[in-house]
Amino acid sequence: MTETDDEKRAVVLASGGMDSATAAYLAADEGYDCYLLHTSYGQETEDREYECARRLADELDAADFLRVETGHLAAIGGSSLTDDEMDVADADMDSEEVPTSYVPFRNANLLAMATAYAEANDCEAVFIGAHSEDFSGYPDCRPAFFDAFQRVIDTGTKDETDVELRAPFVEWSKTDIAERGVELGVPYEHTWSCYREEAPACGTCDACAFRLQAFQNVGVEDPIEYAERPEYAD
Repeated sequence: MTETDDEKRAVVLASGGMDSATAAYLAADEGYDCYLLHTSYGQETEDREYECARRLADELDAADFLRVETGHLAAIGGSSLTDDEMDVADADMDSEEVPTSYVPFRNANLLAMATAYAEANDCEAVFIGAHSEDFSGYPDCRPAFFDAFQRVIDTGTKDETDVELRAPFVEWSKTDIAERGVELGVPYEHTWSCYREEAPACGTCDACAFRLQAFQNVGVEDPIEYAERPEYAD
């Protein structure tokens, strides 16, 4: 396709999960050509997540797909997603504690790479799929963090660079995201959320619980396979 001045470009952080897939489809719906950035950082399910992110790029006919290995996050440790000595906990959806699945300062690392990718490709926005149920547990998903990172982007890029950090779901619940994604036709069968297993999903970790609850709340069956499907609906 011939480039024109009318084209809008956006980097989307594509984890392979349902939130980032919905963010990508939202960006495409808003008219952006999507540049998908996927990172593998030593998480238990990295192969399945990469497979899903790669499939998302194909489904969206993305302008570009970039996979970056960020093994330093696993080397640093401190998360049950990357440390074999730490167990992934069962879901505790009412807890206000930072869960063991928190990867220290991960989003700052990912957004730094996404900003570099955006600046190099003249993109106008960076999309991240974080939402309110994330920032109740993860400090780097709070609205104040994204506001602060926007200032980092503005300060740390070229004067002529103008990249907007978009976290469109930051005040949304997982249920809101599922509802919007169903409207947008997101292929959720090609997404993965489980923290423990690459197939089938366990159904009992935090990520599985919030995902299943969202689908149950909107009355749509989650199309991926689970070892267990507990009832989590509100």
